[in-house]
Amino acid sequence: MAAACSGGDKIQTATVTTYLDKLQDCTIHMAPQLHKVAVIGAGVSGLLTARELQREGQQIVVYEKSNQIGGVWVYDPEVETDPLGLDPNRRIIHSSMYDSLRTNFPKQLMEFTDYSFTIEKNGKYLYFPDRKEVLKFLNDFARDFGLDHLIRFNTEVVSVEQKNGKWVLESKTSDVDQTNQKELFDAVVICNGHHTQPKLADTPGIKKWPGKQIHSHNYRVPEPYKDQVVVVIGHGPSGFDIAFDIAKVAKEVHVSSRFPQVEVRKLETYENIWQHSKIEYCHENGAVAFEDGALVAADIIIHCTGYKYDFPFLNTNGIVTVDDNRVGPLYKHVFPPRLAPTLSFVGIPKQFIYLDWLAAQVRLPRTDEQLKRILDKLVELVRISRVGFRERLVESWPF
Repeated sequence: MAAACSGGDKIQTATVTTYLDKLQDCTIHMAPQLHKVAVIGAGVSGLLTARELQREGQQIVVYEKSNQIGGVWVYDPEVETDPLGLDPNRRIIHSSMYDSLRTNFPKQLMEFTDYSFTIEKNGKYLYFPDRKEVLKFLNDFARDFGLDHLIRFNTEVVSVEQKNGKWVLESKTSDVDQTNQKELFDAVVICNGHHTQPKLADTPGIKKWPGKQIHSHNYRVPEPYKDQVVVVIGHGPSGFDIAFDIAKVAKEVHVSSRFPQVEVRKLETYENIWQHSKIEYCHENGAVAFEDGALVAADIIIHCTGYKYDFPFLNTNGIVTVDDNRVGPLYKHVFPPRLAPTLSFVGIPKQFIYLDWLAAQVRLPRTDEQLKRILDKLVELVRISRVGFRERLVESWPF
């Protein structure tokens, strides 16, 4: 649940002041004009961006490389040919969704301020939606606000570059003809998500380790891990979700955490899951040694180690870069000052403090205090144990 930092704090005060003056001037003098705006991605961020731009009366084109909306919430049973995502020539699968996924946040933290959804199954109210329910929610949102007609499906953006004050966007379709098209825009909003390009841990000895390795990006269902000894690298939500899913069929599951305060133990309610400290070394005989002294003869290692920000289509001649997984320089995680306000990024950070600041800029109410209490309670329960935190949160309701 930790937010990624864009590195925007490094921008000099004078640069930010100049940018704010420029943005204010644009807001005052240019808002009534019609602008042609490209939105890249029809996931959560792209749909919200398209709705707000539509409300402002702008001319919008939303580019979506798949055949439906939803972004990361679209389940695709297909996996990539390179299970670690290292081959630059592989066919990239956008979604990292696994079949059993339920949200780590209750629906109150998932819905929009002015558009909520109620989930019921067998007459019972559900707090934590599954992937299908979230995707339905996004489809309902797009339908209710008339966004579908703005989206070009099966259309991948391959190049975005500024020339003579306009943005030249080149796209290609995934149909039989593979049509390439260039189009001019006044502004571009990048909403392509950041759960597609795998990030791997630098684990000693792992390059010569003989077993099978995959990144969680390519995990879908537990059946391939039947009767296997599995090591999961990663102490985050996806690491434990996948560990719990695999434990239904695997012989053993060992979860490794890099946090020094991790409690080394066998997990309660599970007969075949152990929690370990950081991996010390992966041996060529197949053994995996942990810093807590445990030695496991493993068959498979699953890297649940997060993702990289990646904008392969964007050419800014070095103005916008990704350095150590920090996108920058961006003012308030949105605008690159030298290209503002015609280039922007949506969906990078997710702290409440940031959301409150953002709401104040557009004269909207601060985040509801109950939502903050829900998140605080959720974090508290997760810290106690990853096992059953959803159920324990529901039992603690209301706040």
